[in-house]
Amino acid sequence: MLNDAAAVFNEKLLYPTYEIIGGVKILAPSATLFHSDAINEILVDFRIYFRQHPNSGYVFGDHVDVHFSDGSVYKPDLVVITEENKNIMSTNKAIYGAPDLVVEVLSQSTKRRDLTIKKDTYEKFGVKEYWIIDPFIKSVSVYLLREGKYEFDDEYICYDDDEFEDLPEAEKAATKFEISPSIFPELKIKLRDIFSWSYR
Repeated sequence: MLNDAAAVFNEKLLYPTYEIIGGVKILAPSATLFHSDAINEILVDFRIYFRQHPNSGYVFGDHVDVHFSDGSVYKPDLVVITEENKNIMSTNKAIYGAPDLVVEVLSQSTKRRDLTIKKDTYEKFGVKEYWIIDPFIKSVSVYLLREGKYEFDDEYICYDDDEFEDLPEAEKAATKFEISPSIFPELKIKLRDIFSWSYR
């Protein structure tokens, strides 16, 4: 088992993963522990939902290639594809076309691209929903595609207990503790689960 793990580790060193962004080949950095934990929490919730609702959709985590027709190749942190859109999974190797939902976790090295060129690409090629997770302020910003343009839909902030108690009563009443994708509104994902690493 240890030898197998070492082989995988060495293979990643020998064959690092890249994205092609704006025609430039860019090294895709490894995820931090928080980053990986947050994505795993969301992925598990989607997987449970899809098991309970067969033939409704598919979810994939880190390092799945998403190819767009302009030659861009992205590795989103998480992608969700509805059953109706499954033709973009035309091979077992990658996704060719726009997923229905994309999630990116901001980091110091990727933040600028996630908020600009990646967001613009997802909008251009018709990704219906884009979530941006900011681990520094424990927030999820949601953008929905409407008439070909992203509109800011909402920002979900995961407050600590003390922070929540300090909020004005009106803000307390408006605070949301769960987030639901527009494409699967019955699915409820707890913010505390997404940011659970911060509470350990």
